[in-house]
Amino acid sequence: MSRPPRGVDPGPGEPHSHALAPEEVIRFKVKAELRKRMRGVRKTAPLEACAERSGKIVAALEAHAAVRAAKTAALFWPILERHEVDLRPLDASLRARGVRVAYPSIDPDTGDMVFRFVERPSDLEDAGYGFAEPAKDAPAAGAVDVVVVPAIAVDPTGHRIGYGAGYYDRTLPKYAPPAVAIAVAYDYQLVAEVPATPGDVQVAWIVTDQRVLDARSSG
Repeated sequence: MSRPPRGVDPGPGEPHSHALAPEEVIRFKVKAELRKRMRGVRKTAPLEACAERSGKIVAALEAHAAVRAAKTAALFWPILERHEVDLRPLDASLRARGVRVAYPSIDPDTGDMVFRFVERPSDLEDAGYGFAEPAKDAPAAGAVDVVVVPAIAVDPTGHRIGYGAGYYDRTLPKYAPPAVAIAVAYDYQLVAEVPATPGDVQVAWIVTDQRVLDARSSG
């Protein structure tokens, strides 16, 4: 199986248009355009600004009740050249208080994603998908208390846009609930509405560098 990097994900992606109602076709097209536009905006942000915003996001996560109570958590390792939210300081603070931390791992044969615990961040490696992930023999997390989810765009109801492969949409239902799913994004990535399409899975919370939103109370 080919191993595309995150960000060039063909995924199960967007179904053939002839299988969809006209309104659904429009929604997929709007999502694709929004994904492209928001990736472009994020790419233009100076790395220093991304680091500052990431620090505020990490501080908000550390103060979040679900994160404070967590004994296990699933994070993602940032692709810094794509200006993703940098959660590395959160990894450090969680480990400092004894939280077990897991990261996404892609099965090379099936393309399925699971979370695997790693003893230390240095155990992560680029296995061909363009981002750091655990070794395939790292222990799988059967359950976690919190899942922090990346987003290119997200709306107040918890609908988000990723890179298009659907990894998190397929994986989150296996963990959340009972896990609390929290999407993180820079505040300019918070949009009024992300068009809902088949297979989308909402998160429970949104954390940006300027606000914390309970998606469950937003409809």
